[in-house]
Amino acid sequence: MKYTLEMLVLAVGAFLALIGAGFAQDRLFGAHMWVLFFVLVAGTIVLMRRMEFRPAVASRAPAPQSEYFDEVVKYGVIATAFWGVVGFLVGVVVALQLAFPDLNIEPWFNFGRVRPLHTSAVIFAFGGNALIATSFYVVQRTSRARLFGGDLAWFVFWGYQLFILLAATGYLLGITQSREYAEPEWYVDLWLTIVWVAYLVVFLGTILVRKEPHIYVANWFYLSFIVTIAMLHVVNNLAVPVSFLGSKSYSAFSGVQDALTQWWYGHNAVGFFLTAGFLAMMYYFIPKQVNRPVYSYRLSIIHFWALIFMYIWAGPHHLHYTALPDWAQTLGMVFSVMLWMPSWGGMINGLMTLSGAWDKVRTDPIVRMMVMAVAFYGMATFEGPMMSIKTVNSLSHYTDWTIGHVHSGALGWNGLITFGALYYLVPKLWNRERLYSMRMVNWHFWLATLGIVIYAAVMWVAGIQQGLMWREYDDQGFLVYSFAETVAAMFPYYVMRAIGGALFLAGALVMAFNITMTILGRVRDEEPIIGAAPIAQPAE
Repeated sequence: MKYTLEMLVLAVGAFLALIGAGFAQDRLFGAHMWVLFFVLVAGTIVLMRRMEFRPAVASRAPAPQSEYFDEVVKYGVIATAFWGVVGFLVGVVVALQLAFPDLNIEPWFNFGRVRPLHTSAVIFAFGGNALIATSFYVVQRTSRARLFGGDLAWFVFWGYQLFILLAATGYLLGITQSREYAEPEWYVDLWLTIVWVAYLVVFLGTILVRKEPHIYVANWFYLSFIVTIAMLHVVNNLAVPVSFLGSKSYSAFSGVQDALTQWWYGHNAVGFFLTAGFLAMMYYFIPKQVNRPVYSYRLSIIHFWALIFMYIWAGPHHLHYTALPDWAQTLGMVFSVMLWMPSWGGMINGLMTLSGAWDKVRTDPIVRMMVMAVAFYGMATFEGPMMSIKTVNSLSHYTDWTIGHVHSGALGWNGLITFGALYYLVPKLWNRERLYSMRMVNWHFWLATLGIVIYAAVMWVAGIQQGLMWREYDDQGFLVYSFAETVAAMFPYYVMRAIGGALFLAGALVMAFNITMTILGRVRDEEPIIGAAPIAQPAE
């Protein structure tokens, strides 16, 4: 019988979750175990419905195995689009909560719980699924080998979805370590560690059994992202559980050591999760979409080694003017400024790949989206080093300028390059001649770009105004504005931010509809895209 082992594992897991819920030493842990129990029971029922009870026939030929294992990539693409819409929607809700505090609904849907839900949904659910799906697709094509480990890739995918669900419900229930990044509790971290090791085995195993002697540069970036995130996750989440059947734990670090560990983790999550992994996507999907080789393969290798060496040192720039020793702050600042060079080297390499194909920016909205993503990468990696300089940071720190910087990178760079990759992948994975509607891709591009520009520009202005108001003194040396007055002054900016986020969400909904119709095999008859090259007419 097929799926017997998988069903047994899920059933045992559900039984253990039931025991955990019954003997939980605190109410929140018990609630989380009930969530896990129902998820595992649902998984067991699904597998039971798919089981075959017919006796095996020896003469029956096994089903032919395709060259590549793309079923898991298909699920990853769908999960990426789904979690993207969810994460962007929660982001709009969070923005509205800041503008209209009455929208904070206690206890589960207040800002303190919904905000980490938003950031984790966008970074780890949307971005994480995009990285897993694209890495599985890219490593097979560039290695000319099927994914290593057979069904282990399915464990990585579904195990990661379970982590997302446990983390998300944990945020809303208040089951976190209560640190700056509001990480999930110890048992969720432990589960993610197991899933991540399996991910490394699948990816690295595929490279080791490759038929192509050369390891393409995208795989170097993917591999650095997988290995470094594993190291960051393990060290940052070192904790001692209070009890085996309780949700609480004590961190291995405290005080300034905990702050430094948090930002070593935090900034390198940006550096390796949101930068290195997505640069791998840039190095594969832009050349494929424009049908041109990478501009400079030598530059891509220099870019890789310089980036991974420098990024790991940059975290202390988040702790300027704190209890962290001054030499450590300066070290973080220096390496952050040095990061400008390899970052722009990668940006130039990505843009110059269009040499000889710049007309595609006008005629192909997918290329336009990818080019805009690289442009935002360049802008964000200029702004970040600038904000790490102490004199600039004295104005920007703790203000909404930082929020504008983060979102110009996250939405502009990570969001747009992911959208471009999804538009490239969907027709190929489902064997369709084209997307349902290229005009809708154009609409998505403009909605997303306009939303990002409004969001980032408004937050830049709001942040600078905040910083100036906080440091305004009168002739007698007293602060001119109370903190409440600076908050009230932000109201119009917060409303505009919500509008910008809503535009970006609208673009994601357009994309979700477009790729859904493409998967279903629909094709929309439409006029040529605005700005496209005119269709040649026969001579009369």
